[in-house]
This record gives sequence, structure tokens and C-alpha cells, in this order.
Amino acid sequence: LEHNNLKRSDVFVISTGYGRNIVDFADDRITEITAHARGAQYFFPEVNSVIDIGGQDSKAIVISKKTGNVIDFQMNDKCAAGTGRFIEVMTGALEVSIQQIGELALKSNNPASISSTCTVFAESEVISLFAKGTKKEDIAAGIHKSIARRVAGMAKRIGVAPLLVFCGGVAKNIAVKKFLELELGFEIVTPVSNGKSNAQLTGAIGAALIAQDQNHN
Repeated sequence: LEHNNLKRSDVFVISTGYGRNIVDFADDRITEITAHARGAQYFFPEVNSVIDIGGQDSKAIVISKKTGNVIDFQMNDKCAAGTGRFIEVMTGALEVSIQQIGELALKSNNPASISSTCTVFAESEVISLFAKGTKKEDIAAGIHKSIARRVAGMAKRIGVAPLLVFCGGVAKNIAVKKFLELELGFEIVTPVSNGKSNAQLTGAIGAALIAQDQNHN
């Protein structure tokens, strides 16, 4: 604020996400659902649905094209399966980096079957497949297919449809995007500006836009 010659009273602060209630200087607090919906609308005004996969949870959101309001949503915040944490655990089992695993998965012609929906059991499956000599790329593809199947199943329950915006940090993983498209049966888009992905910032941008609106009012 000092750098821009602004006073605290000049700005309206909104907090969102899991820690929104501990930001004691916030003027208002909104859910991630609301923030992601608004952020997705900023990048794609014709958005119909949103899938957000972050480190801790995954969400599917349906938005009214007429009002821009959230019509329905589903969340998975009880289990790490279908989240960025799931991928992170699997990179350890495969001994590859988080940056490498998506590209590795795209090299597969025969994705391995990973049936466990629990992260702990799925990790054991991956280690077992690795020990049997299954190719790394096939295991990586199986991991991504497992995530996509779980998230797409959740999303289908509320009737997501194009135009669907995929956001959250996991949206930067090209293999998750590909397998989600295969599971859903249509193409999805991710937020980009100046040639760079803004997928992980969608909720923050949405919160900032809502704060801007409220400050003007």
C-alpha cells in the first residue's frame, strides 16, 4: 500500500479459501466456489461450468449463463484422491518430479489400471506395478486417468457442460487435462494471459474482482 501511496481505507479486502476466517483484516469473506466462478467468468464470459483441482480438494461448479450465479456444485474435500496431493504422493512412488509426471503420462500407449480410490492404497498399487516391471509412463498415465475418472464422475453428477473452465494448480498438468477431456467427452479450457497459465490464480482473481465491485459500491 505504501509503495502505491494508498491507505488501508482505500482498498476493500476479501479473503477466500480455507484460511479465509483467520484473515482478521478482511472486509468480507467468500467461499472458494464463489471466487472460482467469478474468476472463470473473467477469463471466459461464456463459461457454463468450472472444475477446480487444487492441492487439498477438487470442485465442480455449474454457473448460470443468465445471471452468472452458481447454480450447483460438488466438492471432494474428505480424501486426497483426485487432488494435487494425490499426484505429489505418486511422484514420490515413481521417483519423478511434479513437473515431469504429466509429460511422462502422455508418452503412454497403455495406461495401467489403478483401481484404489484411497491415496495410501493407490500408492501401494503403484509400487507393486513398478516392481512387476510396468513402464513408468504407463503407471503415470494410470495415475492421471484415475484422478480424471474420479473428478469427472463428481462433475457429471451436477451436469457440467461446455464451456468448461479447468482451474487450480493441477490444471497446469497437461495429462490431467487430457484425461479429463476423455472422461467428459468434450474439450475444456484453462485460464491463460500473456501466454502463461493463470489456472492457480483463478480464485484469487475472482476474489479481487468481487472486492473491486464492492469497493465501488
